[in-house]
Amino acid sequence: MPSLRALECLVAVADAGSITDAARLLYLSQPAVSHQLQLLERESGVPLLVREARGVRLTAAGRALLGHARRAVEAAGAGLLAAAAAGRATGGAVRIGCAQSLITLLAPVLAAWHEEHEDVHMTLRESTTVDEVAALLDGDEVDLVVMAAPAPARFTSTILGEEEIVLVSSADHPLAGRDDIHLRDLDRVFLVQYAPENSLSGWLDRALARAGVRPVVALRTAVTAAAPQLAAAGLGVAVCPASAVPAGLLGAVRSFSPRWTRSLIAVTPTAPEGLAVRFIEDLRERIGQGAEHPWAPWGSIPGASMRRGPTT
Repeated sequence: MPSLRALECLVAVADAGSITDAARLLYLSQPAVSHQLQLLERESGVPLLVREARGVRLTAAGRALLGHARRAVEAAGAGLLAAAAAGRATGGAVRIGCAQSLITLLAPVLAAWHEEHEDVHMTLRESTTVDEVAALLDGDEVDLVVMAAPAPARFTSTILGEEEIVLVSSADHPLAGRDDIHLRDLDRVFLVQYAPENSLSGWLDRALARAGVRPVVALRTAVTAAAPQLAAAGLGVAVCPASAVPAGLLGAVRSFSPRWTRSLIAVTPTAPEGLAVRFIEDLRERIGQGAEHPWAPWGSIPGASMRRGPTT
């Protein structure tokens, strides 16, 4: 396999027309350039240059190699620039995974990056289970995953902030008019629950079991964002992360008393670096800004009834 330096010498000789001028362009000695060209000819097994009184010219074999050599040198240069940009977190690619319920939370940060970081290519993968998250990270398919804690111990977790868990119902549901909403109030109440393939299903089942609460499952959905929509339509109540509540929901969104939250984390295979660090910082700032709107980290929910019970 020819070295990049040897290919660079061939390109320089072709452009300069002489070994002496090529050496000057590359800040090398003339013998060093000649040695690299000899190695290249030995590697290819054919003459690549013809030495003449006024300099050198490429043979047919040399001309055939030149285009490939030029692309290799240009690609290496571009690669170094990309590496430098990624190292300085000014360019490159960032591959993001997230729990399905957090799409709305990530959307403003993704939009801001799309506008402000034109040299950064972003991709997004959604998941519904911790096993899917682990597979994305283990398979090197994403650089970071945004999810609710906890994550498998073999990964690095960075705390982003807290997100409130809220109750969603239709505007005329009996619980919509209550001053205080307690978890025990869900006993024997129709509930829009999550399908088993959604990790929120097991999480909610465990929370209800600890509280000794037995709601009646009216319907199961695998799509997190569908739960508040179905509850607002009157199928029952939904217990969901605030980020899953869409803007303009025509229903009641209520806080629990005491206030119920979950920790959000960014998960990386090792300590985050480069663009991942910057993205995590921006996401953490965004979540912090949403603290004034506990039921909707991205802002208020127009058209929704958002009477909040006291917290303890």
